[in-house]
Amino acid sequence: MAALLRHTGCVALQLAVRQSGMTRKAPGLRFSLSAAALAASGNKNSFPVVFPQQELRKRLTPMQYHVTQERGTERAFTGGFADHKEKGTYTCVVCDAPLFQSDTKFDSGSGWPSFFDLIKEESVTVTDDFSYGMHRLETSCSQCGSHLGHLFDDGPPPTGKRYCINSASLAFHKQGAAGGTKGGRGG
Repeated sequence: MAALLRHTGCVALQLAVRQSGMTRKAPGLRFSLSAAALAASGNKNSFPVVFPQQELRKRLTPMQYHVTQERGTERAFTGGFADHKEKGTYTCVVCDAPLFQSDTKFDSGSGWPSFFDLIKEESVTVTDDFSYGMHRLETSCSQCGSHLGHLFDDGPPPTGKRYCINSASLAFHKQGAAGGTKGGRGG
């Protein structure tokens, strides 16, 4: 039933977007409804960067694949970046798009890496998520559509935002280093 409602809602949303060209705006956030509909429907072929699923199954760990491609989550306090303190840049584990700087990371006590701001506002797509009988805001990579985590309005100043992100969806590039470290212990 939930899948049918999600599909019906996505189709209706896509039709509304096509007819009106509207954009949904929230305080401090901007995202297009068409991108939201694509992310909610799971259609990753319309994002700027597309990878064959066979390639991703070979390249990613089972946990990374589950989180990024199947909208899964890792258990709290098990991911490799939950307590990570190095200086650098966190990127999408699938396409390497820059997402967060280490100086925006904070300990939320949630058991997942938490950030209060993005490198660029357009680097993450935010969509409504009604799974598990609740409403949350899902975050996905705007380049490849990979699931990252969720966004909450209980973060620290200056933004008041908490991007609660799965370690398995992240790669890390140490500040000043040529290469980076991919994934985490949860991946």
